[in-house]
Amino acid sequence: MTALARLEDQGDRAVVVNMNGTRRGALSPDLYVAINDAVALAQEPRIRAILLTSEGGFFCAGGDLNVLIERRELSEEQRRGKVDELHGVIRGLRAAPVPVIAAVEGGAAGAGLSLALAADLIVAETGAKFTAAYVKAGLVPDGGLTSSLARILPRPLAMEMCLLARPVTAERMEAQGAVNLVVPGEKVLTAAQALADRLAKGPPEAQRVIRQMMAEAYETREVDQLDRERNAMAQAAGGAEAGEGIAAFLEKRAPSFESD
Repeated sequence: MTALARLEDQGDRAVVVNMNGTRRGALSPDLYVAINDAVALAQEPRIRAILLTSEGGFFCAGGDLNVLIERRELSEEQRRGKVDELHGVIRGLRAAPVPVIAAVEGGAAGAGLSLALAADLIVAETGAKFTAAYVKAGLVPDGGLTSSLARILPRPLAMEMCLLARPVTAERMEAQGAVNLVVPGEKVLTAAQALADRLAKGPPEAQRVIRQMMAEAYETREVDQLDRERNAMAQAAGGAEAGEGIAAFLEKRAPSFESD
């Protein structure tokens, strides 16, 4: 059977390639395995980013409706288990020790949109469509999509996507701050790789802590988050990365951060 996803170890980054092009990048067990393996690989200090990309011109169309038809024959408990498999992948990406970049060509739909929004940085193709069309099939969002949309978009736009199933362009998502870069299709992967290059030159421990604190900030009272920031800053200020970064700034040179 032909593999539908692969993991590429590119030295300082783990690249997950969704190869299910004949089905517009629909979710597959192979994709779950590749993403989970990427998160595991990212435990190695040399890995500085995880990059999610695709072949076939479309990032990910979400769940395959043919598979969902088959799942109707399962018990509700079994169906919960299937959704938990997706949620395990999303949780893994959220908890990864390095930043995650999504390179979105064509578009991202349904759980594919959940996957894209689980990334920290998103590069999208000009005109790419972001769609949450569950309601058209009498379904509801999963993969953390309601949480992601509520955090990054105004309520009316999030409701427009979920209740009316209207696609939102990459340009509109960028205007809302939900997409970092919009570039022509042939430049999406190059632009995403450039972000990974920039991350690889940064301080790995500081990046890890920033990512962790940002994740916690959504669910933490401000007074408690201030304490977390105090503790993290006090620790960082005495570390080797700050020593190099401050010295480089004062000496007007580029810093040189080395991962352990």
